[in-house]
Amino acid sequence: MTDPRESVHKRRPTMGRVPKVTRADARAALRNPLAFIAERWTPETRTVQRAALSAIVMSVLIVVTGGAVRLTGSGLGCPTWPKCTDDSLTATSEMGFHGAIEFGNRMLTYVLCAAVGWAIIAARSQKPYRRSLTRLGWAQFWIVMSNAVLGGIVVLVGLNPYTVAAHFVATSALIAVATVMWQRTREGDAPPRPLVGKAVQQLVWFLVAAAVLLILVGTVVTGAGPHAGDSSEVERMPVDWETVSKLHAVLAWIVVTLTFALWFVLKAVDAPRSPLHRTRELFLILLAQGVIGYVQYFTDLPEVLVGLHMLGSAVMWIWVLRVVLSLRERPQVVADVPGPAAEATLAQA
Repeated sequence: MTDPRESVHKRRPTMGRVPKVTRADARAALRNPLAFIAERWTPETRTVQRAALSAIVMSVLIVVTGGAVRLTGSGLGCPTWPKCTDDSLTATSEMGFHGAIEFGNRMLTYVLCAAVGWAIIAARSQKPYRRSLTRLGWAQFWIVMSNAVLGGIVVLVGLNPYTVAAHFVATSALIAVATVMWQRTREGDAPPRPLVGKAVQQLVWFLVAAAVLLILVGTVVTGAGPHAGDSSEVERMPVDWETVSKLHAVLAWIVVTLTFALWFVLKAVDAPRSPLHRTRELFLILLAQGVIGYVQYFTDLPEVLVGLHMLGSAVMWIWVLRVVLSLRERPQVVADVPGPAAEATLAQA
């Protein structure tokens, strides 16, 4: 006879099994969460590119909000670090506008960390695994952590202009690494193949050197200028502001001249479209940045124009790097498959 329990069991509807997370899975997730996620998720290439781009956007936004802190005199809105006050982790209502501005900028650091973390996770989960992308993501993470500590030191030493300059330079380094990572997400892993000759490459590196000097002298202009970052008496760099501003303008014209010369040379040698387009875009950005710089100089440095000039500085730096990266191409790596085997594979597809 048939066992009734068997009949009941046979009549039960079949349901899909819900995967259970075992203790081994939990231990693996704690031991290496990135590898755990990578085993279970494969992002699209577009997702990885957007994650890398979000890190660039947040890096530029930190520059803008950091400028807002300085230009509104809120640099000591939270007078200590890592807390906002000795008794409170966050800004209090008694601290008013300046406390809210400074604390808001601190909170954006967490958003930046989230963007960089998202870029790391997406790069680590991409198939096939690309170690170079993950390393670029981790480089951003450690720059953010180091710069957060440096930002705390800036507050603790009362907005010393040299620490403020170092804080901005570190952010520029972050933007550089983020830009390289974004470009690498849009390329393959084959060895880079130059698209222009060595003479053109040398001209571009002169342009990069001039742009770096322009940024560094710009931090001196900030350190010696009237926008100290707080309404109290703040130490300034002991240099003549007018003189260093003129030096900054001369360097800006050198960068503009080198960019125009590069565009002319690229046209003359019939270079590919990508370097030409990036160079033309950089030239237009530099012209706009120059107009803003001269207008702010002759109108006694209004806060809005100074903020736009800081944004332009970050965008200019990104495009200088894009010009450098456009001078070569890195196609996808294609595995070497013997001819007959490849034909058989295609025939079966």
